[in-house]
Amino acid sequence: MQELPSSTPSRPLQVLNISRNLSTGRFPSSTTWEVMDNLVVLNASNNSFTGLIPDNFCSSSSLLAVVELCYNQFTGIIPPGLCNCSMLRVLKAGHNNLRGTLPNELFDASLLEYLSLPSNVLDGVLDGAQIIKLSNLVTLDLGGNNFSGKIPDSIGELERLEVLHLDYNNMSGELPSALSNCTNLVTINFKSNNLSGELSKVNFSTLPRLKTLDVLYNNFNGRVPESLYTCSNLTALRLSGNNLHGQLSPRIGNMKHLTFLSLAINSFTNITNALHILQRCTNLNTLLMGSSLRGELMPEDDFIDGFENLQVLSLNDCSLLGKIPLWISKLAKLEMLILSENQLTGSIPAWIEDLKYLFYLDISNNSLTGEIPTNLLDMQMLQSEKTTTSLDPRVFELPVYKGPSLQYLIPIAFAKVLDLSNNKLTGEIPPEIGQLKSLLSLNLSFNALRGQIPISVCNLRNLQILDFSNNNLTGAIPAALNSLYFLSAFNVSNNDLEGPIPSGGQFNTFQNSCFDGNPKLCGSILTHKCGPASTPPPTTMATKQTDYKAAFAIAFSAFFGVGVLYDQLVLSRFLR
Repeated sequence: MQELPSSTPSRPLQVLNISRNLSTGRFPSSTTWEVMDNLVVLNASNNSFTGLIPDNFCSSSSLLAVVELCYNQFTGIIPPGLCNCSMLRVLKAGHNNLRGTLPNELFDASLLEYLSLPSNVLDGVLDGAQIIKLSNLVTLDLGGNNFSGKIPDSIGELERLEVLHLDYNNMSGELPSALSNCTNLVTINFKSNNLSGELSKVNFSTLPRLKTLDVLYNNFNGRVPESLYTCSNLTALRLSGNNLHGQLSPRIGNMKHLTFLSLAINSFTNITNALHILQRCTNLNTLLMGSSLRGELMPEDDFIDGFENLQVLSLNDCSLLGKIPLWISKLAKLEMLILSENQLTGSIPAWIEDLKYLFYLDISNNSLTGEIPTNLLDMQMLQSEKTTTSLDPRVFELPVYKGPSLQYLIPIAFAKVLDLSNNKLTGEIPPEIGQLKSLLSLNLSFNALRGQIPISVCNLRNLQILDFSNNNLTGAIPAALNSLYFLSAFNVSNNDLEGPIPSGGQFNTFQNSCFDGNPKLCGSILTHKCGPASTPPPTTMATKQTDYKAAFAIAFSAFFGVGVLYDQLVLSRFLR
């Protein structure tokens, strides 16, 4: 977009929408806007414009009401000249590289209804005396910046406020009780700050329209305030990553619209009572209670028979005792089950195959015994050639990842995972494992499995992560594994495998450590080279691949990001 010459006559243009045009270069800054004296709406979002936001938008056009500059590469400060836009109602400039404090002049734009500046590098303290000037604000989004200090009490005077985002900042102190006066609030997002004190500072009973409350990763303490249970319209509630304690009140069962509930990383007690209460939340589809309710007995109560819409259940890292309970088999719509990092014993129940929609199963880091049941390998969603999941797009009302950059909000971001690692499983790896053709991650490490790696593993053509390390496996590594073009992480260390390591394909990219602890293995990447007696089996048409296919596999992994998939392997630690 080029600057217009000073001789350009006035333009009658009222709406200029150049969003999503892949535009680059410096944004026009002077004469272009001086001749657009009738401009009302400017939308230049979703481009790659650089430079400063012009200070003279309103020098000629007193009618400018909407300025949208999101998702560009603007730098510098927010120009004080925006206060000259006396009709300005919408200012959106999120996801840029804007720095500095909010200029005092900005608060003179008293008609502002939408002020949205997330994901910049803005800083400073929110000035309560200035904020109350924006009495028409409906949306205030300053998330993903470096603001510090307390949330000002005067925010309670913004009576029209519906959406308040201050997430991913450095805000501290207690919540202002005056927040109770914002009776039109629909969304409150304070996650990832240093806020403290008790949530009961706010009287939530005065917020009847509230649908989303997110205070993930703060320092709140005390109990869940009773007034919160009066918010019957809540659909998403996340209290994770705080110091809350006590039992859930039976009144939470009155939240009939609640679909997303996360109580993880707190000190709640009485898991049996909690489940009995929560089964009354009939619309609940996501329940995350990991790293809370510690050291209790996993309820085996057959009377837990609600949760008819539950799709995601996480009870990880709770040191729960007992067995995998039968009531989970009644969760007909369950798609993700995470019971990792507990002290569960007994065998893997055969009824897991009855969960027809289950595609993500993590029961790692327990004390499960016995053999891998063949019924487990009949899981329909893992056998399906269809690689995408059927998880309802509405299942995650809130992103379920710790950081602002990698946030699992879209369900298809989750891989199809089977993680049985760090247990006491015995026996051989069943050959039926080759039926799980859409599996992307398979982890059986740190068990007591024996026998050979079944050749059927080579049928898992979508596999990206394969870990059989720290078992008692014997025999050769199947040469056909080099036909798994998307395999990005492979580990068979600390077994008793022998013979040559397959070559070609992704095997040319794996490190020596993937094969450590197998003294009978040989290969070009090891100090133990293969001699005539350990000649690799002849290459067949099924395993012989041209170099370009191997290169494609490496490029595929680089493009989609192996790191993302590793994050999914440890997802239970971040699913909050």
